[in-house]
Amino acid sequence: MDSPPLTDTDRVLADLRALRAFGRDRTGVSRPAYSAADMEARRWLAARMREIGLAVSIDGVGNVIGRDPDASRAVLLGSHTDSVPSGGWLDGALGIAYALQTARAWRAAATGVGRLGIDVVSFADEEGAFLGCLGSRAFCGELSDRDMEAVRPGGVRLREALAEAGLTGAPLRGLDPARHLAYVEAHIEQGPRLEAAAVDIGVVEAIVGLRRQRIHFAGRADHAGTTPMAMRADAAAALFALAGELGAAFARVATPTSVWNTGVVRVAPGAANVVPVEAELVLEYRDVSDAQLDRMTETARALVAAAEGRGDVAVTMEDVGGLCPAAMDPRLVARIEKAAAARGASTMRLASGAGHDAMILAPHVPTAMLFVPSIGGRSHDVSEDTAEADIRRGAEVYAAAVMDILAGGIP
Repeated sequence: MDSPPLTDTDRVLADLRALRAFGRDRTGVSRPAYSAADMEARRWLAARMREIGLAVSIDGVGNVIGRDPDASRAVLLGSHTDSVPSGGWLDGALGIAYALQTARAWRAAATGVGRLGIDVVSFADEEGAFLGCLGSRAFCGELSDRDMEAVRPGGVRLREALAEAGLTGAPLRGLDPARHLAYVEAHIEQGPRLEAAAVDIGVVEAIVGLRRQRIHFAGRADHAGTTPMAMRADAAAALFALAGELGAAFARVATPTSVWNTGVVRVAPGAANVVPVEAELVLEYRDVSDAQLDRMTETARALVAAAEGRGDVAVTMEDVGGLCPAAMDPRLVARIEKAAAARGASTMRLASGAGHDAMILAPHVPTAMLFVPSIGGRSHDVSEDTAEADIRRGAEVYAAAVMDILAGGIP
């Protein structure tokens, strides 16, 4: 028999629908970091945290942090409320609604000063309008002065955006290792695996790391009608040839969790009657293993070296950043599976192919993630959705796992 409800799932849905009003975009939302809609959502969340008795601050990068004022140690629950442009209504927000309701239930039941508690955090700019997982990086002491000079496409600097959002001068808040005994995050899967397998709950074992390389091709501009093919130094032709070689080579060295993408391609001057003088692509690849990411990097470097000078085109590769893979705490993985089993929910262990704030927290505090299915695997689009029954079930399992951690600690 299923366990009785642990949390008010009607309230979870109400909070999610309230959040969707900030930056609503058809059936989704547009809440890029530090936009008016993003800051409205943060102020709304801060007010909800205060209503349940948390001590709330919005720090210098926009993280909304609610601390249980009566607790000496706490489980930290969180996610994010910013979105990609024309994104989904649940990406990030689901984890915040779950965290808020779990803290609400705990505060209503717990008594006494010095007890265990729940802190809630909504991290800023998880989606990377300026820098991916910016808020959690700052929270974990990983935000550099150079990072603070980040520029959004369009030329807006991070410091300018923070000032426009009214955050100049607000202190940064950070993870407290003496206080925070675990971090737990819930999220929609953003992919099709749970739905395809008809599984209720995804239990994340690891979050992939990623690397990005910018590959530049320098050729020579010529008239496209009068220059013989064999006499061209065509930067675009070199780009397309190398892109195909990269895809084939990565397929040979890939693991089951390896993925890669060429999501940015630029060709100049971009005229139909001019042989391209310059071209550029940004290559991204992900895996749960640093060693595999190194292998893919070396594969790309070898192909770039082989392509250099071919057809009189100069080819260079520049590392433009990345994130390290993160393993979830196996003790917390077991807690989630236990909570799901007690509520009659099926589970599947899986790796997250998307980055999350949990990957930043994991090296600093025991961390776990729970996924609920995404309809059609859709995400980062207004069509993103999850069945109401799956939202409710996920809220119950999440709350049960957190309560289990609070009751028994981390063995």
